[in-house]
Amino acid sequence: MAGPDMAKYRQEVLAQVQGEVLEIGFGTGLNLPYYPKRIRKITTVDPNPGVNQLAQKRIQESSMMVEHRVLSGEQLPMADNTFDSVVSTWTLCSIANVDQAIQEIYRVLKHGGRFFFIEHGLSEDPGVQIWQHRLNPIQKVIGDGCHLDRDIQTLIKKQFQDIEIEQFDMENAPKTLGHLYRGVATKT
Repeated sequence: MAGPDMAKYRQEVLAQVQGEVLEIGFGTGLNLPYYPKRIRKITTVDPNPGVNQLAQKRIQESSMMVEHRVLSGEQLPMADNTFDSVVSTWTLCSIANVDQAIQEIYRVLKHGGRFFFIEHGLSEDPGVQIWQHRLNPIQKVIGDGCHLDRDIQTLIKKQFQDIEIEQFDMENAPKTLGHLYRGVATKT
């Protein structure tokens, strides 16, 4: 998830992030170098304590203050209407109760706050969908709960009415893994 193509997508998604920021699925901190310089502090959550150790080097090298919490995006302890921006990059595929996580993202956003995301998921091509459905049980085991066939647009539209989204296939990636959803959803 750290190649040049991924870096380009991260930079594009994070370019408009502003204010108080929450990142869901922080992982090893791959997004840190791509946040705009105006961001001085971010709050991050990830349920995997092992990745926190891997992220420490990136956190120490960053000019931002990072408040990292080891917890799931499905039950956030933050107050309602706390953040101006919430970020998720290649995370919604592996959250067990993704609907609950998106509800939590909506809840912690301030009115007018924006949810910035890039995710992989269900292709628009029915032939690719067949293979995504077939391979999904294996992927969930080898990919730590990652689903190949989540319809990210539909999931986000259940909670957000104001959404700008584009779907496309990532270059140099298998179509079963490389169908991407990039967008911004605004809390109205």
